[in-house]
Amino acid sequence: MTEASHEEVGLAEKLGYGIGDLASGLMLNFFGVFLLYFFVDLGGLAPAAIGLMLLLTKLVDAFTDPVMGMVADRTRTRWGRYRPYLLLGSVPLGLTMILIFSAPDSLGETGLLIWAYVTYTLCMLAFTSVNVPYGGLLGVISPSSKTRTSVTAFRMFFSALGGILVGALGTTLVREFGAGDEAFGILLTISCIAAVAVFCLMTTFATTKERIPPATTNGAPLADVAVLVRTGPWIAVAIAAILGVTAIASRAGSALFFFKYVVGDGGDPAFLFFDRTALFLTALAVGQVTGVIVGNILQKRFEKSHLLMAAGMLKAVMIAVFYVLPLDAMWPQTFVQYLVGTGFGMLMILSFSMFTDIAEFIDWKSKRQMTALVIAASVFAVKAGIAFGSAIPGFMLDLTGFAKDAQQSETALMGIQTAFAVIPAAIMIPAIIALLFYNINRDVIARMEVDLSSRRMTAT
Repeated sequence: MTEASHEEVGLAEKLGYGIGDLASGLMLNFFGVFLLYFFVDLGGLAPAAIGLMLLLTKLVDAFTDPVMGMVADRTRTRWGRYRPYLLLGSVPLGLTMILIFSAPDSLGETGLLIWAYVTYTLCMLAFTSVNVPYGGLLGVISPSSKTRTSVTAFRMFFSALGGILVGALGTTLVREFGAGDEAFGILLTISCIAAVAVFCLMTTFATTKERIPPATTNGAPLADVAVLVRTGPWIAVAIAAILGVTAIASRAGSALFFFKYVVGDGGDPAFLFFDRTALFLTALAVGQVTGVIVGNILQKRFEKSHLLMAAGMLKAVMIAVFYVLPLDAMWPQTFVQYLVGTGFGMLMILSFSMFTDIAEFIDWKSKRQMTALVIAASVFAVKAGIAFGSAIPGFMLDLTGFAKDAQQSETALMGIQTAFAVIPAAIMIPAIIALLFYNINRDVIARMEVDLSSRRMTAT
């Protein structure tokens, strides 16, 4: 093995890698809360139209994410395989984030819908070009599963910090920047987020190193895909990750509707400068940080798959508890949402760590090095989960007769609550079941690391 591969990953590099996910955390949390609201409640589009848009654009991602993974795995530059894309893709990502919310007022409904399709697709393509290599970088930052899990903890901390910032400041910044014009407030807020995102990604590029050397040759792309889709652990974690993110995204996407129409909250501060929605989102993100810390500690003693199932059960139970609480029980709701976030934080750190273990597992079993392709599943899981989760309230609002800025019928109110609680709790059940088929335990990882270390030393 090379000298670089033995080198420890220091605190500065862990922070440098982790801050890259602050970009995604800010962007995706903001999209999860405001995208549907922007185009439906402010833009006047049918909820189902945006729900369908979110789903159809995932067909593009289903193709581009693995392709980006295969391209990154085969890239060879003096900066490595994955780091160059962080430098080259950060500015296009920031610009397309702003573009989504820059629709001219002169567009009619059809024009606005076309704008949503085009700009959101471009933004997701830019996101793919950055985040698939970013995930691949985690897989080669160290040959040690323990070290990669530690680095993942830093990544998930910054991802959760993005949620905290959006939860605590999102609605406040929109209100203050907009001064009565919510659409303009959303545009200025996303512009600030885009600037921070570009800075974060460039910082990751400048502070990280790739330690696992690339293979001298790569296998045929289609053969790599064939190996991947036959790998049971990859399928299990991908299903769990997609459904876990879907549950959270459905709650986030319906939160503004829930508090505005079901609770009857007018958006005024309920605690300090937090309105009810901000308090709800902040509790989730703070819980996510707790879950990252707890997951990182417990994975040293317990199997990751068992912890991931426990995290899914915690999420499902707490979402159900939230559903039966009185609407005016602000602090009990906040505490329960904190526990939902704890389960989500555990799910995120463990699943992303498990994807890197799977990449090493495939290399060990098949002698195929395709780290970014394997981890492309984690990027697609996040994007698909957010799309599916955001589409659920869109379809539920449409099916149950939601009317913009009006007194809602009992059926419409039930539709909002179904998207907010019932569906998110229910879809955690198949996520838990899928993990029963994950069979990469700590003994397998120990053997795998010894064999791969010997193989790479011989190759060097």
